[in-house]
Amino acid sequence: MAVKNIDKSNMYQIILDFPKQFRIGTEVAKNVYLKSGQLTRPPENIIICGMGGSALPGDILAALRPLDVFIHKSYGLPPQAGNDSIIICISYSGNTEETLSAFSEALNRNLPLITIATGGKLEKLSKKYQIPFVKIPKPLIPPRLALGLQFSALLQVLANHNLLEESYIEEVLRLGVNLNSKNLEKQGKALAKKIFGKIPLIYTPELFWVVGLIWKNSLNETAKILAINNYFPELNHNETVGLWKINEKQISNDELSVIILRDAQGRPRGHPRILKQMEIAKDIIKKEGITVDFVEIEGKTELEKFFSTVILGFWTSFWLALEYQTDPTPVKAIEEFKRRLAKN
Repeated sequence: MAVKNIDKSNMYQIILDFPKQFRIGTEVAKNVYLKSGQLTRPPENIIICGMGGSALPGDILAALRPLDVFIHKSYGLPPQAGNDSIIICISYSGNTEETLSAFSEALNRNLPLITIATGGKLEKLSKKYQIPFVKIPKPLIPPRLALGLQFSALLQVLANHNLLEESYIEEVLRLGVNLNSKNLEKQGKALAKKIFGKIPLIYTPELFWVVGLIWKNSLNETAKILAINNYFPELNHNETVGLWKINEKQISNDELSVIILRDAQGRPRGHPRILKQMEIAKDIIKKEGITVDFVEIEGKTELEKFFSTVILGFWTSFWLALEYQTDPTPVKAIEEFKRRLAKN
């Protein structure tokens, strides 16, 4: 297989270089602060507005739970937004319609506001109205693969305002040194071969639900296939019934593939019964003729576990795209949707 003939935008190299994003993201956000006097006491909440890949930094932060954050993925602002909130608008392109709507409402209400983007309308409006702006540097890459840039920039902005301990910045910088994307490629390539021609169902512990979402999104956008994600213990109270043999009136069970992302080492906030639930679920699902594979979550810290598994998902999606002989980078359906929306 001639990789370069299919991977025309060299996504392969972007995934290899992913760990480098963490230092770049922190550097560009180091001197970005709210306007003097705009927030004189700790905020009641932090509202992160974004769509698609640009919302994922907020999702990860919410999953890690170092702060009380609310993720808003729509137009305007949620009811939680008030004078004692910090609003952070993230749009990789700077042109996301819903995020620009959130920006406009926050601006009109004179709420504490910070923006993160590569440019676009969000940069122009931020400069026009003197809103603190973090400029993510070029070259442009697919937003779903710019997660390290946007996440580390978000952490740095929060640390700038003493809302996040400096240890989080130190840890995210260590990721850039400790994570080696190349080491995860072989495993991702093998997983891609296993799920080729099937609909993958990505299951995780609840605390890693956002990692499952990132895998699903990456399989959608990079491999151009349908994928499903859910988490334990909730899925054992509904979705496992949907995998009963009767569902073969919908789709043959040999066309499904379940991947369970498992933290066998456990986490301080995880419950030991979750591992037992995973084993039982695997047994029940396999009896219905569906392949089930455990994928171990590796890493010494929470952030390392999150991002090593994210990179593995990137590789799995990349090699699956090549199995399907499709360029992993373009997202034509999303581009058409945005073009049509802009005309109305």
